[in-house]
Amino acid sequence: MKKQEEILKVEHLIKSYENGKPVLNDLSFSLNKGEVVVIVGPSGCGKSTFLRCLNMLEPIDSGKIIFKDQPISRSEKNAHEIRQKIGMVFQSYELFPHKTIMGNIMMAPLKVQKRNKKEVEQAEQQLLERVGLLDKKDAYPRQLSGGQKQRVAIVRALIMNPEILLLDEITAALDPEMVREVLQVVLELAREGMTMVIVTHEMEFAKAVADRVLFLDQGVVVEESRPAEFFNHPETERAQQFLNTFHYDAIE
Repeated sequence: MKKQEEILKVEHLIKSYENGKPVLNDLSFSLNKGEVVVIVGPSGCGKSTFLRCLNMLEPIDSGKIIFKDQPISRSEKNAHEIRQKIGMVFQSYELFPHKTIMGNIMMAPLKVQKRNKKEVEQAEQQLLERVGLLDKKDAYPRQLSGGQKQRVAIVRALIMNPEILLLDEITAALDPEMVREVLQVVLELAREGMTMVIVTHEMEFAKAVADRVLFLDQGVVVEESRPAEFFNHPETERAQQFLNTFHYDAIE
């Protein structure tokens, strides 16, 4: 059996905001190369904050985040380089409205990574074709649907060649009909071995894509297991309560 390669490790992470109450309370976590971990839990439990800490968008109070045996933090000299290895896609797309789709995608690899323009253009066209949006490369974000914008946001993250992709509620702002087109892209990435940490409320998607499910509540990992075990036989009462919120009884 092939030994799993640990790519990211979190040790005793604590993150608090101004009121002093921990949003993440002594949270530990590890991620293997090629693994897809889905994080679920009630609103306000710290899921999105956790992703932002992994990407160094949020400072942490204490604990360690280790990427490929290198401790990382916003104060480290290598923080800028490592952040490029941990891509992130947000709920709200974060596209620049005054730039075309091509301009949005090419800006970071050209300005931040100083890559060759011809090489970046070729990579951009391949990625846009892959997500079915090559014909939109000269359009502006306002001319795209929500699902199309989110697919562009995924391409913008992928063109940086990240080793880990963080996805934060990427379908939360979408109409139901647009959800599937975005999630299909993520499923294909998972099949190809992309290492991902995904925060989602789409439970059926979580079942389909996850290698492992983390259930967070009040800033701690309450339960961690394979998707079949978590969704069919949750171990904790709190996880059972959470999953029951997705079931409804008919009105008689």
